[in-house]
Amino acid sequence: MTPEMIMTMIVLVFVICLFVFEWVRVDVVGIMMMVLLPLIGLISPKEAFVGLSSNAVCSIIAVIIIGAGLDKTGVMNKVAKPILALAGKSEKKIMVLVAGTVGIISSMMQNIGAAALFLPATQRISKRIGIPTSRILMPMGFCAIIGGTLTLVGASPTILLNDLMVLGGEKLAPFGLFTQTPIGVCLLLTALAYFVVFGRFLLPASSGSQSKGATETLIKEYQGVNNIIEMHVPKEGGKTGLLDDLNIRPRFLVTVIAISSPDNRSTTHVPHSYEEISAGDDIAVVGKRENIEQLAREFGWQIKTGLDTFAESLANTHAGMAETVVSPRSELIGKTLNEMDFKEMFGLNPLVLFKGNRKYYSGLTNIRLAMGDTLLLQGPWEKFHILKNRPQPRSLVFASPLEGEILRPQKAVFAVIWLAIALMQIIFFKVQLSVALMSGALGMIITGVLTVDEAYRSVDWMTVFLLAGLIPLGIAFEKTGTAAFIAESVLSFIGTPSPIVLLGVVGIMTSFFTLVISNVGATVLLVPLCMNMAVMAGGDPRMAALVVGLSASNTFVLPTHQVNALIMRPGGYRTVDYAKAGCVMTVLFLAVELTVIYFFYGIG
Repeated sequence: MTPEMIMTMIVLVFVICLFVFEWVRVDVVGIMMMVLLPLIGLISPKEAFVGLSSNAVCSIIAVIIIGAGLDKTGVMNKVAKPILALAGKSEKKIMVLVAGTVGIISSMMQNIGAAALFLPATQRISKRIGIPTSRILMPMGFCAIIGGTLTLVGASPTILLNDLMVLGGEKLAPFGLFTQTPIGVCLLLTALAYFVVFGRFLLPASSGSQSKGATETLIKEYQGVNNIIEMHVPKEGGKTGLLDDLNIRPRFLVTVIAISSPDNRSTTHVPHSYEEISAGDDIAVVGKRENIEQLAREFGWQIKTGLDTFAESLANTHAGMAETVVSPRSELIGKTLNEMDFKEMFGLNPLVLFKGNRKYYSGLTNIRLAMGDTLLLQGPWEKFHILKNRPQPRSLVFASPLEGEILRPQKAVFAVIWLAIALMQIIFFKVQLSVALMSGALGMIITGVLTVDEAYRSVDWMTVFLLAGLIPLGIAFEKTGTAAFIAESVLSFIGTPSPIVLLGVVGIMTSFFTLVISNVGATVLLVPLCMNMAVMAGGDPRMAALVVGLSASNTFVLPTHQVNALIMRPGGYRTVDYAKAGCVMTVLFLAVELTVIYFFYGIG
């Protein structure tokens, strides 16, 4: 080994230690590689920063912006809806549906694209039904990577195979689009079964980079609003009448926040005192559980097991609670909420008034407000954002973090069109991935789907710098000859084993290289070497090339693959989480791959 090779191996061990022990954040590790590698002379300064302009990194930036545009216009809500309808609240069903769908989609488009497009929908589903995001994102990410093995065009390594299969100056017979499909299908099913059976032991219960919701925090602080429950007024025996006459809030300290009347085909999420509750109506209320149960007993109403009629409109992705303070120049000072017709003005439900040292759960709409009084409000996030964006002087100032956002459903058509344009450039016109996706992202900004600032904020820059910093390490491995030295040493060490054993060694070696260099680089390096070794061992060189191409997707142990890096922060994962789930997945990948090749392709 040359001194450069030894130094490259030392740097690799150093990086792995940083990943495992997490002495610094993973994106800092990437930045360290940009600085360290040129300083010790393994690569040039120009090569150190080539990752920032690489096709992979630019593609990730663009596809994240496209995903944010689809989310901002509500398109991803429509994607999430059928998944929730099929899976209900079952964590395993949701995981299988999301991961399986992404795996199939990634068989025909880049896996990073499939994962990034489904990331917002997955986060919304997790938040809506209260499942930790980490329980869904890692299976989705792993299946997105494996989905690339379903067809020849599913991942960059297999796309390159037919061009690389040259032996003795002659091109070997090319692979067809679905040559590898039996292997890919078995791998995808294995991954789904793996997470269904062992997921609860392997996956952390983390909510990711999103902090605990403001609504959840406020419910804990205000003990009188610790439940949002849906009730049904039966056709017979249930008490009915005007809200004002029923005196629900004064009698039970329970607030009605929504009424749905099937007979009138009407739904209101800011009910006024003059509105009527009729037989057959569904009602959403907020209050203590015991108070709501007392209300149900006295009025003959039925408590539902969960949100049903209001499952969509009152989901925490659409509505919630916020704490507001009466500002010094507010027009509310000296007036009551009734006098201001507060509900009509702001479209929000007042739940609690905190005045002085006392909390008012009843009669608060008739109390005159003063500067500094605190109001706990409930309603759609869109109404909160409209209130927050009102021109100065503002009536209320927010004292708690504001969730949600103002969606732009009127721009949904533009978002879908620009996504289609980007995909058409990739599929039909063979435009480079980064250029095609960036054109779609730019189109969304130009047509107002996203503002430029929103596009910048949507990008996870930790992912960008992690990948951009690891690309120079791959360059150092190839430039110093370290990768070729390791491959040749391993292949010369095993001699001339049986064809299936050789393929096993090829798969293991490829899986290792894809952790430290790009999967394309590993494929270009190993395909010629492994084909020659297969000929020497009396095996099929085409099958050796196929194993290299497929095993280049066997990269789960570290967050170095683009998809793993993408989901790391949203899923709240640490390197040890990838190692825990990825080690077994890596072994399963190789075992299933070789088993199918042995029985289905007749390689003994």
